[in-house]
Amino acid sequence: MGAPADRGTAAPAFEAGAPVIDVVIPAYNEEESIGLVLADIPPGLVRRVVVADNNSRDATAVRAREAGAEVVPAPVQGYGSACLAALGHLRRTGPPEVVVFLDADYSDHPEEMPGLVAPVARGEVDLVIGSRALGDAEPGALLPQARWGNRFACLLVRLLYGHRYTDLGPFRAISWRALESLRMRDPDFGWTAEMQVKALRRGLCVAEKPVSYRRRTGVSKITGTVSGTVRAGWKIVTTVLRYSRGPI
Repeated sequence: MGAPADRGTAAPAFEAGAPVIDVVIPAYNEEESIGLVLADIPPGLVRRVVVADNNSRDATAVRAREAGAEVVPAPVQGYGSACLAALGHLRRTGPPEVVVFLDADYSDHPEEMPGLVAPVARGEVDLVIGSRALGDAEPGALLPQARWGNRFACLLVRLLYGHRYTDLGPFRAISWRALESLRMRDPDFGWTAEMQVKALRRGLCVAEKPVSYRRRTGVSKITGTVSGTVRAGWKIVTTVLRYSRGPI
């Protein structure tokens, strides 16, 4: 990525010949945290970071560019829409071999990216989900409604698809080939669930890896409000149900 000079001279995190890795970060009003997120991505690991600015009313885009990211507009509001805008940019400008998805609120730990990406980079699996449930979550980082909603959604996946996930967390790595095969389309809160259940329906090799999680910077736009929690929960459940049968 077009990062500051000290990042460009760092030793690569993987050996020469390793797959090309790009990072996608959907962002909406995250000017306080986006620079922290970008600064913690291990030097030399990724080719570029694409921040999809989802109609931010603050300086998110400015801060992201200052930190070396490529910023693309995502004019249709929604988490999934922002991800789709970033993927469209990658498709037009030269896709990577591996994509990492990461939130902009600094709740994930970007420095843990090498361990998350490694199984995909080695060709052992198609998709790795960073599991906050298996990892070290800071007290208060996962609000009760998010924790219980996550458990319910994972239980529903287990009942309908026969696979045990522990989390629908945003921090994840997937091969470009596998991602394209999923034909992702959800424009908002169902994005992570869609990816995980479609991966099962497509017969992809999936795995989970424990990741750390901290209290986000700023107020959550989803689980921080009652309406956001209800809308997100409903969309996730309906997404899991929708893809359990029929064409995908």
